[in-house]
Amino acid sequence: MSKGYSLDSVNELSGGDNEFIKVLVQTFLEEIPSDLDSMTKAVNNNDPQTAYQFAHKMKPNLQLFDIDLLKEIKRIEAWSRTGKPKEEIISVLNHIVSTVNSAIKDLQSDFQ
Repeated sequence: MSKGYSLDSVNELSGGDNEFIKVLVQTFLEEIPSDLDSMTKAVNNNDPQTAYQFAHKMKPNLQLFDIDLLKEIKRIEAWSRTGKPKEEIISVLNHIVSTVNSAIKDLQSDFQ
């Protein structure tokens, strides 16, 4: 079964230092769930500015772990500037939440 993440970029950044990899994974597991929750709440509360901030904040971490959501994160960022209702972006948000939660479970299983 395929993992919801890849360590290719992490390994390249760490130079194969396993302790550094563990730190990167732990940081991801500590920060991303609350950022994801905050972004979700912001969208649900029709707070596009806060949704943008959390989407933008998560982007480098998702890219580092090769979680292929760049297009979706950019859609959240773009939505935040449009003034359109949250219903316009809910399906994208749900996909992000599902994909990130799957990666989190895989990382927890592999590193804890």
